[in-house]
Amino acid sequence: MMMSKPSQPFSVIIRGPLGVGKTTIARELAQRLGALYVSVDTVMTENGLDIVEGEYIPVENFVKVNELVFPQAANALNDGIPVVFDGNFYYERQITHLLETVQGPHYVFTLQAPLDVCIARDAQRALVYGEDAAAAVHCAVSRVDYGTSIETAGKTVENVLQEIIALLP
Repeated sequence: MMMSKPSQPFSVIIRGPLGVGKTTIARELAQRLGALYVSVDTVMTENGLDIVEGEYIPVENFVKVNELVFPQAANALNDGIPVVFDGNFYYERQITHLLETVQGPHYVFTLQAPLDVCIARDAQRALVYGEDAAAAVHCAVSRVDYGTSIETAGKTVENVLQEIIALLP
């Protein structure tokens, strides 16, 4: 079911740990909004920016992704099309940089689930990242409290989407 076009386009960030359901939620939300869907992970991989240095991928790599996706996002917003960003967003600087760059109304949703739930979901995917990666990303995302938190454990995709949609214009 597609929603009616918003009077003013906006951007949405769907963030959270590995295995929480970000991509499933973000893709379905983008479809319902008639929005541009942007996968931060895909842009990172396509541009060789997904290299871990120390414990995590450096924040500078995420800022570079923001700069790479900005023209496409700005064009969509200028054309009245909302934009949905999907990623871990475990640095506050990454979030604030994106929101300062892609101007206009924005909404940030942090999807949450216990680590054991995220590990179990990761284990069911075609590309499994493993318990160590899931734990590291869960920890990194949990350090940054940003946006509206939505628990996904024990909920259907539809339940989570309805919670998000209820908070959008």
